[in-house]
Amino acid sequence: MSRKAKLPIECQKGVEAEVKGQIVTLKGPKGSLSQEVKPFINVSVDKGNITVGLAPGHESAKNFLGLYWSLLNNMAKGVSEGYSKKLEMIGVGYRAAVQGDLLDLQIGISHPLKLKIPNGLQVSIEKNTLITVTGIDKQLVGQFSATIRATRPPEPYKGKGIRYSDEYVRRKAGKAGKK
Repeated sequence: MSRKAKLPIECQKGVEAEVKGQIVTLKGPKGSLSQEVKPFINVSVDKGNITVGLAPGHESAKNFLGLYWSLLNNMAKGVSEGYSKKLEMIGVGYRAAVQGDLLDLQIGISHPLKLKIPNGLQVSIEKNTLITVTGIDKQLVGQFSATIRATRPPEPYKGKGIRYSDEYVRRKAGKAGKK
């Protein structure tokens, strides 16, 4: 049994939770999210607290308890506070711009790269090289940030590329010259 799942999820003020069959919906000041849960997971709402438990007779499925507790906890935080990831572009001529629902990246390749921004996410650019991805769905924010980073991951010799703002890139020494 998951230790985290024993604790109730406390919803912040202004967050409403609703369970209809196997679908849990959370509504808050930032928006609403819903998650379908497996039939052997019981979700109940009591005075703003969400509890996750196993249905009787399904003790072998206890490995799903922690998963659904985390998913619902992330949803509760997302609809009340939201999530954001910051990426920085390091390299000569690297820049980004938002054009409608497209993120235009110029990262040292022969053509500009245009990524479609998923619904529910906001992307802002500061100083042409700092990208901030914000939204209420933690999984979507993280996946789109990873997609941006994967277009030009940081390389270890000069440090050029796109990296998370809190990421450390270990640098390597270059070729040693002849003696």
